Amino acid sequence: MTQKIEETTEQVKQAGEFIPHLLEEIERIIVGQKYLTERLILGLLTGEHILLEGLPGLAKTTSVNTLAQTIHAHFKRIQFTPDLLPADLLGTQIFQPKTGEFTVKKGPLFANIILADEINRSPAKVQSALLEAMQERQITIGGETFLLSQPFMVIATQNPIEQEGTYPLPEAQIDRFMLKLKIDYPSKEEEKIIMQRMASNNSNIKAQKIVQPETLLKTREVIDSIYIDDNLEDYILNLVAATRNPESYNLPGLTNLIQYGASPRASIFIHRLSKAYAFIKGRGFVVPQDIKSIGFDVLRHRVILTYEAEAENVSTDDILQKIFDTVEVP
Repeated sequence: MTQKIEETTEQVKQAGEFIPHLLEEIERIIVGQKYLTERLILGLLTGEHILLEGLPGLAKTTSVNTLAQTIHAHFKRIQFTPDLLPADLLGTQIFQPKTGEFTVKKGPLFANIILADEINRSPAKVQSALLEAMQERQITIGGETFLLSQPFMVIATQNPIEQEGTYPLPEAQIDRFMLKLKIDYPSKEEEKIIMQRMASNNSNIKAQKIVQPETLLKTREVIDSIYIDDNLEDYILNLVAATRNPESYNLPGLTNLIQYGASPRASIFIHRLSKAYAFIKGRGFVVPQDIKSIGFDVLRHRVILTYEAEAENVSTDDILQKIFDTVEVP
């Protein structure tokens, strides 16, 4: 077993040679936000979707745009508005009078990386149209189904304030996002660098292409081979189960604060992401810290709190902190 792990670690180091260059290229443009950058790369490596939540001006859109610039792939930015229609995303059929036939004009979702800006500003019809693409990796136009090219990922942003004229995302759609990231303000030192850089004439720096799509797809095979111990798999299951039955894990105080716990999709995503996190750290095996590092981001939007929790001003992160502090680490 030890020899196999060593071989996997060697494969990880070879396959992940592009990771430091990718991080360096993104950080050349995006100051700070290492937490955001790492998790965007994790989403890229796993091919799953990410929901970003943060105040305006915290480089959410710029970070996604920069990530897309480093990949030899098609990138589309869609600004979600209340008057958006499903056809504006998917495409439509156009009648050709000369031939008497309909031809398909594909929409912006036919790309590799999609930035769904302010996703909660579009009505339910548009959000449900996006759901098929996110879950099934396919789009249906006029009865004809088109498979989306790989890699494909949706990175959506939403504003936690200014809720007037917004349409809250359905729980089913929120659950499709592997990660929900909360973006915070930069430090004073980082903001000084941002201020100086954006005040100059060289503020429109472009990132260099680093990675081919084929490299990402091959990397996923290496990530799948990363070793995770049975005890760590049980640890993941215990963390998720503690959100459903906290009293079984010596957390009776949380019973009245949690309305619904995380779905089995949370266990799957933590399992996959912990391997991907080990990959970017250059290891062929998962350690407990990998699970702790990404656990909050996977569970944050899957634990539904009660009115009592909201009345007591208890956040989901507060609940998760107690769970991670209490559930025994193998």
